Amino acid sequence: MTLEMLRPARLRSTIRFAPAALVMVALAALALLMARLTVIAPVRADSSRVFELRIYHAVPGKLPVMEARFRDKTSKILARHGLSVVGYWVAEDPAVNAFVFLFAHRSKEEAQRNWEAFRLDPEFQEVVTAEQAEKTLEKADIIWLRPTDFSPMK
Repeated sequence: MTLEMLRPARLRSTIRFAPAALVMVALAALALLMARLTVIAPVRADSSRVFELRIYHAVPGKLPVMEARFRDKTSKILARHGLSVVGYWVAEDPAVNAFVFLFAHRSKEEAQRNWEAFRLDPEFQEVVTAEQAEKTLEKADIIWLRPTDFSPMK
């Protein structure tokens, strides 16, 4: 007769599942800890921060050319001049034919200085020449935005 056989059946069952229960408790505790550590706090900035929304309406059929130009050249030049792009988007509906992007600026004054340096950049002048030759832009809507006091992004 073994020691295991001498224990009551209920105790044998508890002992058998104890390691699995311990592992489950440890995993649950780890999951709670990870959830606590990965909470993303809202972006906070000073009150002079502004955003600039640009909607470029492409000439029909030219949206892929515009995307490629931004991907390959323009985005790099923008970054070099401190023009921080939050994101680029295209309209899901192809009939809209729009290329949308959003900038975050520390202030409108800083944005204007950065845009001026960007416009004078010789590499950007090459992009302008290519745009004039291929004509991808039909019109541009530029909207300056300030965050509201209840906005999660400021």
